[in-house]
Amino acid sequence: MDGILITDKPAGMTSHDVVNRVRRILKTKKVGHTGTLDPFATGVLVMLVGKATRLAQFVDKDEKEYEAVIRFGFETDTGDRTGSPKSKVQSPKSLRKEDIESVLRQFRGEIEQIPPMYSAKKVAGRKLYEHARKGVEIAREPVKITIRKLEIVDPTQIIEPFSEVRIRVVCSAGTYIRTLAEDIGRAVGVGAHLDALRRTRAGRFSIADATTLGDMEKSDDPTAFLLPLEEVVGHIKGFVLEETRVKKTIRGLSTRIDQDGFENGESVKMLAPNGEIVAIGIFDADESCIRPKIVLV
Repeated sequence: MDGILITDKPAGMTSHDVVNRVRRILKTKKVGHTGTLDPFATGVLVMLVGKATRLAQFVDKDEKEYEAVIRFGFETDTGDRTGSPKSKVQSPKSLRKEDIESVLRQFRGEIEQIPPMYSAKKVAGRKLYEHARKGVEIAREPVKITIRKLEIVDPTQIIEPFSEVRIRVVCSAGTYIRTLAEDIGRAVGVGAHLDALRRTRAGRFSIADATTLGDMEKSDDPTAFLLPLEEVVGHIKGFVLEETRVKKTIRGLSTRIDQDGFENGESVKMLAPNGEIVAIGIFDADESCIRPKIVLV
């Protein structure tokens, strides 16, 4: 049982909760996920099953898209609605749509962002939220992220005090939307936190592709929801091996090729003559060969 599963994560469950539920539904232990979602968040969570778990590196760095609700007036200790207010509640002046849009401009493109304490990012081998729960603040280095699109979804012209605004964000992997909400609040001058978050796309998989855990549990054949292994690495160029090279590739031996079209260090799908993915290899331009990196057969 190998493939990729696009789930619509419900609120109130951790990403690991979803993994455990899918394991029970599919009756298999080999299940993982890419792109952690916070418990209060919903939306696209990409699950990898069987051999696909070995291909997580080709999925978890994909661009993400979100719809989020930012509530103005105060920050919380977690950066979202699940936390306690950590700043004095402010009564902002009435903000026009134009005021918010002018602030959003400074967050588009490549920017630096400091990971929040309540996150799964590891520092010195421990997840930041483990420190945060003990009341320990850890120094974090800013990381570069890219926000390709940042816009207001609700066309309301005036935002009343303590009200909220819905935004759409298209961003690089590793972007923290709760941090973005806080930074926008600080730029506006009234403080803010994330009130709702829904991931609508992860790479080329959108919410329209997702299935619910309930639908899987009701199905007589939940494996029917699995997309083929090829979907995980569909964006990677392929090279068809000669039949005599298949077993050698499985043993980890390189294959010399007399073909242009690959860049040095590029990942390559190594395919059997019947189209089955044998391995993911790395092209070595100096040796004109593909070296198997992840053998799947």
